[in-house]
Amino acid sequence: MSWAILSAGLLVFLGSGAVLGAALGLTGFILLHFQAGGASALAINSAWNLLTEFTLSAVPLFIFLGDILLASGVSTRVYNGLTPLFRRVPGQLLHTNIAVCTLFGAVSGSSTSTAAAIGSVGYPELSQRGYSPRMIVGTLGLLIPPSLALLIYGATQNVSIGKLFLAGMLPGLMIAMAFFGWIMVRSSLGSSVAPPREEKMDWGAVGRGLLEVWPLPILIFFVLGTIYMGIATPTEAAALGVTASIVLGLTWGDLDMPKLWGAFKHASMMFGAIAMILIGTVILSQAVSLLGLPRAAVDAIAGLGLDRYGILLMIVLVYLLLGCFFDGISLLLMTLPITFPMVTSLGFDPVWFGVIVTLLMEIGMITPPVGLNLFVLCSITRNEVTLPDAAWASLPYWLILLGAVGAFTAFPELILWLPNLM
Repeated sequence: MSWAILSAGLLVFLGSGAVLGAALGLTGFILLHFQAGGASALAINSAWNLLTEFTLSAVPLFIFLGDILLASGVSTRVYNGLTPLFRRVPGQLLHTNIAVCTLFGAVSGSSTSTAAAIGSVGYPELSQRGYSPRMIVGTLGLLIPPSLALLIYGATQNVSIGKLFLAGMLPGLMIAMAFFGWIMVRSSLGSSVAPPREEKMDWGAVGRGLLEVWPLPILIFFVLGTIYMGIATPTEAAALGVTASIVLGLTWGDLDMPKLWGAFKHASMMFGAIAMILIGTVILSQAVSLLGLPRAAVDAIAGLGLDRYGILLMIVLVYLLLGCFFDGISLLLMTLPITFPMVTSLGFDPVWFGVIVTLLMEIGMITPPVGLNLFVLCSITRNEVTLPDAAWASLPYWLILLGAVGAFTAFPELILWLPNLM
């Protein structure tokens, strides 16, 4: 009966056009009232405890940090600084997109913000130089697992955020290298996607370009280094990152007070939307855990004769399906009340699952028909690249990310090695 109410409630509320957070919360209240003996007060306490938790205050700070970098034009400086490094590599400046997205992924909370920041700089520059528009778009919506997803995962599921950030580093770098490899292969085979390579490397330009990006490693240290060294908590590190990004934007970028205020307003509205989903999620999570639905789901699936990897495969397929219709953060928060207890009860490491579910979320961000990054990138091109073209261009990277999920499942130590050193 509980499963029927859960499914029907979500279908009715979402089908009515209700806000996702409201749909999740109302479904949770119905379950608590009718199936858990009128335990609605528990949901109110859970929502209060969530919103007053110190760790969660890092979320709006990370969003603000990403918006400051976007508003200050720092992304343009970093992009131009790294450009000379790849002039002799097959694919040339297409590699710059991946390199800059990887760097920004270490400090920006939002995948979409990174795609917008790098795309607005990279697309006009590369399209004027004769690069294939589809190939440019294909390299832009991808980055190492974003801090915001891991932060929300850790805060809502009581998993060490420091370990999650460490766990995302090696997989993120490996995926970035795989992207570099695909660009080199694609640029060497088939139709031309890049102009002819330059005859020789201008090492002077490379040196000057790298000197241009010197402030970014300092910012990465403030955001990540302070956490890894035990100097600051994630919330304190986010506040340090915001302070450093403001100083950086005012002195190195073109940040001014109107742009800073605009970044603050946008970050506030974005966090308001996420907070609404968080409240609905914690109410639904309280209901499903109280009623034992994850355990019942595990028992039902176990009755099919599947081992734990078979169950994990079913969960991955569900994420791939839902990723077609929901944006990343909504998908993450909507599914964790069921999938997190289910996966951990099967003996999988919660830190490992945090990276896996973040990768699945990233896959959803480039999966039609609602791949949010694809919409952002198409709008940047002013529809010179259509949504189907962007989806086809992103397909190789989609397959690389999906292959990474399989590789990290077969070799979980690739994810857990660094955090286990803590």
